[in-house]
Amino acid sequence: MTKEGSFNEKDDMEIDLHSSGNQQLKKCSHEFSFDYLKVYYGKLFPYSDIFRWMSYGNDGKHPACDESYFSRREFSFTLENDVYLRFQSFKSATDLENSIKEKCPSKIDIGPVYSVDPSKRHAYVQAGNNVFTPVERELVFDIDITEYDDIRYCCSGSDICLNCWPLMAIAIKVIDTALRDDFGFNHILWVYSGRRGVHCWVCDGRARRLSNEARSSITDYFHVYKGSENGLKKASLTGLALHPFLARAYTDVLLDYFERTLIHNQKLFSVEDRYEKILDIIPDKSVASEIHEKWQGNKRSSTSEEGRWDQLKSMLQSGKHKGLRRCVEEIVFSYTFPRIDMEVSKHMNHLLKAPFCVHPKTGRVCIPIDPKHCDDFDPTSVPTLSLLLEELNAGGVQMDVENDWERTSLDQSIMFFRSSFLQPLMKSCKEEMESSYSARVQQSNKSSLGW
Repeated sequence: MTKEGSFNEKDDMEIDLHSSGNQQLKKCSHEFSFDYLKVYYGKLFPYSDIFRWMSYGNDGKHPACDESYFSRREFSFTLENDVYLRFQSFKSATDLENSIKEKCPSKIDIGPVYSVDPSKRHAYVQAGNNVFTPVERELVFDIDITEYDDIRYCCSGSDICLNCWPLMAIAIKVIDTALRDDFGFNHILWVYSGRRGVHCWVCDGRARRLSNEARSSITDYFHVYKGSENGLKKASLTGLALHPFLARAYTDVLLDYFERTLIHNQKLFSVEDRYEKILDIIPDKSVASEIHEKWQGNKRSSTSEEGRWDQLKSMLQSGKHKGLRRCVEEIVFSYTFPRIDMEVSKHMNHLLKAPFCVHPKTGRVCIPIDPKHCDDFDPTSVPTLSLLLEELNAGGVQMDVENDWERTSLDQSIMFFRSSFLQPLMKSCKEEMESSYSARVQQSNKSSLGW
């Protein structure tokens, strides 16, 4: 096994080359190998869709197009044995496709659009021109399940299962709603990272042109944690009442998930060290001690986890103990509110893994997630590299499909990417381009007439 967790034994798979050029995988004994990856890049990776997305309408078909736009976008490749290539750039979809097929990267990261071609940056530096700077970049968010290791007990580290996936679903629901309703963004893509988390790409024109300062402000909007206390990341809820955004998240998402899902999935009130961590959030230690002694004395009682939570809520919200009314909210927020990687979102030059990559540790494809149905997403059933190649092999040569991925389980993911994200985005880009072009033409006409 290499550092990337890949297998390179040739005898683990057999590839038949038919006269049609179709490659068939005879045997898939591992989820990932560079041999499998070459077939994936050769037959399944959606190059044209990635190109259309990254071009944002600058495809040369409109007089207002910036034909240098795509070539100023940074791509980064991680190759076998952890060889890392940054500042790759390409002039066309064909150029991108040929390079990926040739280099077979285990990971493809996407960076910003720079002021000049990033592959030629040294020429500008040597000339003494300080013009190599990022000018556009999607607003991105990275949420990793490992950030929740203090409150999930089913898994740890990079492992993820259906019991802790609801934490990711909560993050998607809360952030997606805020981005749309509070900031007015429309073109948002959620992608499974292939292993332990989710990525969010906000692709509206005004999102891509945000300054680092504006990105930091938006990121801070989603920040409620003030550090760890007794091994738990504690939420900080200031003011007499919750901010409208936090109140909506609490009412519409957080409380329901905590009570209906997390209490049961993580057994928060049936294991002593787990409910002790919750009681530690209560600032009045005499109250926490009273509740703890009550539960300790009733170890053999039939009080359910939900019953203990109801007891705790009742005591904290009774008004008998001063300053404890917000404790219920603080407990729920500490266990449910999204934990984003702040630094990823604050800076334009941060790289993020491209959709439809294959994660080298799991063999899973980084497929889009429908935020409206993120509860139903199962990270353990995501198409894997070996499964896709088995499906190709089983399907044989079919003349009634335009693309090879149409006869694999990747079909639904690519179709969703196109219909729910790419097509609406392209329509918006064309409209924005046409509006800008018309305004420039009108202004030019006024100038020529001496107005």
